[in-house]
Amino acid sequence: MAELKTKLNDASVDDFLAAYPEETRKDCYEILKMMKSATKAEPKMWGTSIVGFGSYHYKSERSKQEGDWPLVGFSPRKQNLTIYIMTGFDRYGSLLKKLGKHSLGKGCLYIKRLSDVDKKVLKELITESVKVMKARK
Repeated sequence: MAELKTKLNDASVDDFLAAYPEETRKDCYEILKMMKSATKAEPKMWGTSIVGFGSYHYKSERSKQEGDWPLVGFSPRKQNLTIYIMTGFDRYGSLLKKLGKHSLGKGCLYIKRLSDVDKKVLKELITESVKVMKARK
């Protein structure tokens, strides 16, 4: 079984975000604030490109893989801001309808920029997903 490459590390979140253009960096710091408020945790680097908050241990029944992963996180990717919602999105249909322009992956919410979405709805989505994850512990 392959070892996870994306692990918690001591790299600087500020240094990581400083490499991005001002508009992207500004959006990232707003998302950082939302996630910090929802988790009551400090931002940490996971791998080389994910800013994560808190952590949980998982075991996959299917692949037998296990490891640690952030409760919630984000990454400024070339195409989108990627927001990692570990609960998936099945329970958030009403919030997603109000969110604004976005697309979804299995546990990823993709937005081009924060101005494309309702920030209050995004904060609520993040907060609710963190509550669910913390209740699973």
